[in-house]
Amino acid sequence: MGASPSDTLKALLSALAACSADPESPAWRDLAHVVDTAARADAAVARFWPPGGAEPRLAEPAARQELAQELTAAALRDAVTRSALTDWLRRHGPTPPRPAAPGPAPGTTANVIGGSAVLHGPSVQARDIHGGLHFHPPAETPRPRPPVPRQLPPVTARFMDREADRRTLDALRARHPAHAPQVVVVSGLAGVGKTTFACHWLHEHADSFPDGQLYADLAGGSADGESGPASPATVLEAFLIALGVPSVPAGTAQRSALWRSMTSGLRLAVLLDNAFTAAQVRPLLSGSPTGITVVTSRNTLTGLRVDGASVHRLEGLPAESAVALLAVGGGARVAREPAAAHEVVRLCGGLPLTVGLASAQLAIRPHHSVSALADSLSRGQGVVDLLRVDGEAVMRTALDMAYDVLPEAGARLYRRMGLLPTDRHDLRMLTAIAVDAERAQDAEHVTAIAVHALVEANLVEETGPDTYRFHDLVQPHARRLGEEKEEAGRRAYVLRRFVDWCLSTAASAEEILTPSHRLPGHDLPAGSVEPTPLGGPDEALAWLDTHRNGLLGAVRHCARAGWHTRCWRLTDLMWPLFVRLRPSQMWTEAHHLGLEAARRSGSRPGEGRMLTSGAIGLRNAGRYAEAADWYRQALEMATADGDARQRAQALSGLGHISLLTDRLDEARGHFEEALRLRESVGYRRGAALTRRRLGETALAAGDLATAAAQLRRAEAELDALGETYEATRVLALLGHVLVRAGDLGGGTRRLREALPRFRAGSARSEHWEARCLEWLGLAAESRGEAEDAAGHYAAARDLFRRLSPEDADRLDSRLRQP
Repeated sequence: MGASPSDTLKALLSALAACSADPESPAWRDLAHVVDTAARADAAVARFWPPGGAEPRLAEPAARQELAQELTAAALRDAVTRSALTDWLRRHGPTPPRPAAPGPAPGTTANVIGGSAVLHGPSVQARDIHGGLHFHPPAETPRPRPPVPRQLPPVTARFMDREADRRTLDALRARHPAHAPQVVVVSGLAGVGKTTFACHWLHEHADSFPDGQLYADLAGGSADGESGPASPATVLEAFLIALGVPSVPAGTAQRSALWRSMTSGLRLAVLLDNAFTAAQVRPLLSGSPTGITVVTSRNTLTGLRVDGASVHRLEGLPAESAVALLAVGGGARVAREPAAAHEVVRLCGGLPLTVGLASAQLAIRPHHSVSALADSLSRGQGVVDLLRVDGEAVMRTALDMAYDVLPEAGARLYRRMGLLPTDRHDLRMLTAIAVDAERAQDAEHVTAIAVHALVEANLVEETGPDTYRFHDLVQPHARRLGEEKEEAGRRAYVLRRFVDWCLSTAASAEEILTPSHRLPGHDLPAGSVEPTPLGGPDEALAWLDTHRNGLLGAVRHCARAGWHTRCWRLTDLMWPLFVRLRPSQMWTEAHHLGLEAARRSGSRPGEGRMLTSGAIGLRNAGRYAEAADWYRQALEMATADGDARQRAQALSGLGHISLLTDRLDEARGHFEEALRLRESVGYRRGAALTRRRLGETALAAGDLATAAAQLRRAEAELDALGETYEATRVLALLGHVLVRAGDLGGGTRRLREALPRFRAGSARSEHWEARCLEWLGLAAESRGEAEDAAGHYAAARDLFRRLSPEDADRLDSRLRQP
């Protein structure tokens, strides 16, 4: 609070007197939240607001005086209470009248300053002055409160149907107990439209959440090996900053506790997109029964049911709705060819993304018939690729089709965007990479047209003014095309331009936020890539926060490419990001790479800067002893000490390669050495997995007794460790081995026990479900039960059509045999 305690007390007394007359007013309801927040810091405050819904007795001035004094005192001691009270007074406190500027009195002459005179500070112009003269400086402008967050991605115009899904979520919301925070998980296949549906539903209910909407992409579906799921600590940091917290605690537990305190009583909607696991989501759950958290995920996140979450699975569009979406681009052609339109929808699996891309192709090719589109989708391996596992192959055919009809500039930009190690793009960045030097005239205009083509084709999403992102399944497709179709020199050029854009804009942010940090003598050379304009500290910090993953990706690429000076300079220019937002893991990783790069470039200033600023990051991470020489010592220790666990991991990897290439003796030797090392360090899970590999090796060699013994022990150890997925895979393998050994009863029983686990829950796997079905078919065939065997083989074949065409063809051949 910028005001003095006495001013705060006066304003609070006035506001309490105003709102106590109307217990139904928003001010009265919000006051309950302030008192609850203060009571968390000082339990004595709780007596002013009785529990159980009883109305507080604040009609008497003495009671209001006492409450105002207690709240003012609590605000001085506790930052969270101070923030809550300041916010309440801002919204519901008295607004002082603004005095009108006095003009000259009638019959008087206004004073005039002429010529070249300049006045600085308070001034008085008068003929005679009698008595004292006092100057009153203007009151200090209070620190502006951050705007109410409205972070949900924009909704799309092409949103079809989902009426039944909307009603389901409405019903879940209506039935939820009023005293508990509500969590809804929207799950489903990639491309089914989970995020779009969740955004539409939350936008429809925006009036129910006047305190704002927060959004985070948890990146659970990322296929990029370098950018794994977002950590809860990182997301909490961003959320707390958005709610106006001036200082964010370092630890995840402390951030989560503060998050629950800040959101208690708020009518806030939170969308957690692309969640990976329940553990990733749990620290992000708010503390407000008046708000809602919607989680989207490809997984069912069964673990969140323990926290009271409701789960709704989103399926593909109904056929008629999908045909209507196809008609957005196909127009009257869809109505003229209804059978072909339904075939296209069927081939697309009813997924909004694939149907939308097919619609875009019809729009771009107005003379292309719907029948021709259906034919192109059905040729070759089109349908099989469209329906492969985990959604990625589902998108490949549609993405290839959309790419093939892009204009040249759009196709080139799409490929080059795929090469970039970032998850966020803006127009200035794209201009830097899209247009080659020889075609630089009107570059931004040409790039804007190319981006528009990508947006229209549903290949990128517009997330804000001149900002874009790939869908998580589209980026791998764009990357593959970039690697295949852009020659090596051009790929290096694109990545260098991206890195130089990062350097120039980070330098602008550094100049705005921490100008004293600039390293003398290391200004960027003239002619560097134009930076994205930053309009002040807020925009500079927002840019650093938004592009933090891309900045780290650029540092990583520089380290890989040997661009040593760029590597450590970019790390150095990211200082405002590190010191303001304190992303500890990113801080230490970037300086790890930057220190090595500075040494390799021979820059002693760079090495010194990396050592000092990197030591701060290590210190913040609690790694005090490692400080400036951490990377060198770590490397020396890794070589000198001989980490047995890491050596075992490498040996296990070598053994698996040997097994896959039929070098069974070599594989067995690697696995046995890995098992010895893992047992020597007490790594039970690793030892159990190595026993599974030894069992597979024995099975490949035809030694069924040894295989069964190894697998039995592996299953018991994994079960004891609670490793459900791995234990179920070993259970199925053991069942197959027993069938092969002639124990049909014991083998079939284990396969039937494993099958339902592969179909649902923590062990769910379509691949292993298909394998288990095939092995059950072999067992039935061994018992002479041909009809039962055929049923299992057909079910396995249907799954393998999405997973492995070769296995599907093999089972087709088996089914055709008499």
